[in-house]
Amino acid sequence: MSVDQAITLVEQMFKTAVIVGGPVLMTAFIVGLLISIFQAATQIHEMTITFIPKIVATVGAMIVFGSWMFILLTEYFKETFQNIFTILR
Repeated sequence: MSVDQAITLVEQMFKTAVIVGGPVLMTAFIVGLLISIFQAATQIHEMTITFIPKIVATVGAMIVFGSWMFILLTEYFKETFQNIFTILR
């Protein structure tokens, strides 16, 4: 395996990780931001208030985007194993 092939495999890995993790992370970020704005507006500074909505939103995002994420990861692994078998030949 050459250096270029290794760099390409790592690049594909990082791209796939960002694409797959992005929707769930952005959902948690947006919910956390909205709750922080609510806490600042109402001056409620309870740290535990943020956990339950973030967990619910993250689980909801996993339910909504889960099948798409699974398909994307399956395609990535198929391509990766095909590339590995091609490299080993």
